[in-house]
Formats: sequence, C-alpha cells, structure tokens
Amino acid sequence: MLVLVLMGAAITFSVTGAPGNFLTKNIEIKVQDKNPFTHLNLNNNPEEFQFAILTDRTGGRRPGIFTSAIHKLNLLQPEFVMSIGDLIQGATENRAQLALEWSEFEGKVKQLEMPFFYCAGNHDITNLPMSKEWHRKFGRSYYSFRYHDVFFLVLNTEEKPAPADSPYYISPEQQKWALEEIKNNKNVRWTFVMLHKPTWTYTNADMNELGWLPIEKGLAGRKYTVFTGHRHNYGRYIRKENEYYVLATTGGSSKLTGLKNGSFDHFVWVTMKPNGPVIANLLLDGVVTKDIRTLPDPSKDK
Repeated sequence: MLVLVLMGAAITFSVTGAPGNFLTKNIEIKVQDKNPFTHLNLNNNPEEFQFAILTDRTGGRRPGIFTSAIHKLNLLQPEFVMSIGDLIQGATENRAQLALEWSEFEGKVKQLEMPFFYCAGNHDITNLPMSKEWHRKFGRSYYSFRYHDVFFLVLNTEEKPAPADSPYYISPEQQKWALEEIKNNKNVRWTFVMLHKPTWTYTNADMNELGWLPIEKGLAGRKYTVFTGHRHNYGRYIRKENEYYVLATTGGSSKLTGLKNGSFDHFVWVTMKPNGPVIANLLLDGVVTKDIRTLPDPSKDK
C-alpha cells in the first residue's frame, strides 16, 4: 500500500497500474492496486485560469439583474471579470446626470471581490461630452493586457467623432495601435478580443471603412476568440476558423423568450486550458447561494 504525499511537481499518473513512488499535486491519499477513483491528474494546472464576462446592462435596463450578477460572481470567484460595454444608460450631455449614473455603476462593480475591466459601449460614449467624461474618469477607451501568456485586446467601437450615420467607428489611430499590440504579442497561446458591437455582421465596405477589417487581418494566423454584445440576443459564429460571439444580456432590454431565441440573462464563464478556452453560459437563475434552504438542527428537538 502506498501513500501519495502531494507537494511536488506533477507527474502523469494512472491508478489502473501497479503502485509506484509517484508525486502529484496537493492531495494526500492511499494508493493501492485497485482504487475508488479514476486518476490523480488534478485539474489545477497553474497555466489554467477562469474569468467571467458581463454583457449589456443598459438599453432598457431592468433593475436588480446586474446587481444579482455581481453577487453571483462573488460566489463563483473568477480571477477577474471582463465587460463588453453598455454599462450606463447615458444618451445625455448633462454632466450631473452622467456623474450620477457612473457613480451608481461604480458602486456596483466595487462590490466585486476581483478586478473588473471596462469596455465602452454606445450607451457609455453616445456623444462628445460623454466621450470626454469617459476619458476624464478612465483615461484610455481601448487597451490590452497579457495574463498567463494569453493576450486580451479591448477595443472601442464608439470613437467620436464618427462618420455620419455609421454603425460603429474604430479610428485609424486605434487601428494602428491595435495592429502594433497584436504584432508585439504574436507568440501568445491565445487571444481574446472584447468590443461592444459585432463589427463583422456589417458589409465588407463598412468593415473596411469603419476600421474592423484591418484589425481582423492583423489577427490572421493566430488562435483567437471575439466577444461582443449590443444586439441583446445570443449568437455564436464561426468566422476565419475562429469563434465570434454576440452575447445576450445582464439586465439590458430583453423579451427573455429563452435559449432557442438567444434571449436570456447570463454571464459567460471562460476556463483557459492549455489547448484553448472552455466557454460556458451561466444563466442567472441557475446560480444561487448556499442558504436557499437551511433546516433546523433536529437534535435540538430531542
């Protein structure tokens, strides 16, 4: 009979063979010729991590939904939370109203026990005064970071001033910056692109003129996943042999007609594995606290 003490480096180990002097990770258990478990290759590779994505809160906000998502993310404890925009209702040039809405929103995300990464949506940057307010509060409206050799590119589809009646706009300056960031992070194991509007669903002429196609061409040859919102209806696309997502809502306007129609409240849970991301949609109604039913101690009645 063998006792495994698991404080060393991971070694691939199958419990179907004869006992041996193996070390694995962070578990202590007796190993015999036959064992009541499948294997000891624990799912805790240090290169693996989990993050969540919150989607549209506004555009017909339904109170309480986004706050509920905040509390449920604290139950699940991702390493960080991403957004894809539409955080406030916006659509105003009134600075006092903007200050009130941003204060309310920041009060919500400060309840998160992990970092929250902002992304600009059309409700957050509707006009030039709102764009100036964003930059005053948060500085950059597009940025990138790298975590465990995974590259995150956060873009702004709402740059001002934009061409008249354009559905979105990524300026030449942002395009140049994005392409440089992509080039400087070419050896990463995966890339995630976060932006508000589903830029690829417009015509090729729009995509080229409004700034998406040059960035997409810069992503060629690497493994990447794109996350967007704006439409308030969920959809998964396969484009350029990669996955592109339009997410549903986390409190934004929705008829809530169900999975078949892509109409529901959710957040996305992403587990980054060595061979790519595992993506799950967690419906808000399916995440509940431990105290949904607490019963009295029966021994107190005896």
